[in-house]
Amino acid sequence: MKRNARVASALIAPSFIPLIAFLILPMIAAVCLSFASWDLLSPIQWIGLGNFKELFTHSIFYKSLFHSLVFIAGYLPLVYFLGLAAALGLNKKFRGSSFLRAAYFLPVVTSWVIVSLLWKWILNPNGGIVNSFLHVLGIQGPGWWTSPTWAMPSVIIASVWKDMGYVMLILLSGLQSIPPEYQEAAAMDGASKRQILFKITLPLLTPATFFVIVISLINNFQVFDQIYLMTGGGPDGSTSVLVQQIVKNAFDYGRSGFAAAMSMMLFIILLAITLIQIRLQKRWVNYA
Repeated sequence: MKRNARVASALIAPSFIPLIAFLILPMIAAVCLSFASWDLLSPIQWIGLGNFKELFTHSIFYKSLFHSLVFIAGYLPLVYFLGLAAALGLNKKFRGSSFLRAAYFLPVVTSWVIVSLLWKWILNPNGGIVNSFLHVLGIQGPGWWTSPTWAMPSVIIASVWKDMGYVMLILLSGLQSIPPEYQEAAAMDGASKRQILFKITLPLLTPATFFVIVISLINNFQVFDQIYLMTGGGPDGSTSVLVQQIVKNAFDYGRSGFAAAMSMMLFIILLAITLIQIRLQKRWVNYA
């Protein structure tokens, strides 16, 4: 037994090298750096809680946090219900179902560079597909990603389109794990399709729903790629989010300590939200 443990330890030991080098050590360095001032060139200066004191009085922090919350509030319901609709529709064997599943999932593995360029073209205020279609209907199309009002909805639409296939796949797996006997028994008792959906299918899908919500919140509080590529945080800072501000402070303004303090606050927010979700899951998550 001890020999097997030593062999197993020797086999998994190499995987700890990149884990320690690229995850654990940078996290420790970020925590230490949040209590210091550093412009990436000069010697590091210890300033204690100075970065955090400035952070709580910095309007940019609250503004970027608000924009992150706005993004999640628009993104999460859309991506979940569209993914759920696709999963319910594809939870049956029919001709072309495998092709449709692959087609829905294709944007998930597509680079954000390609997706951003595609949606900037589709939502181009001058000659884009959407505004051209609206023009045919006699409707003046909005400015989309060039407008402070419509820039965030533009990013949300592109994000939902890209991620819907992933949500669909998780929910489809959850649907296929539900024992069909439950639904068959309900149908034999005279339950309608609507009653079966809301009284049996969706309650038994809550473990997959819980996973989607937790992962989506963690991932999308860290939204950056689509913001950077589609709007750059503009126009007029209307899409400036937390991670973008962390990157700008670290590399554009030379304020790595302040950026590290902001990243620590983001970590605390994500940890608190995740713990609350785990605590509340007992109230609404049903395991068959």
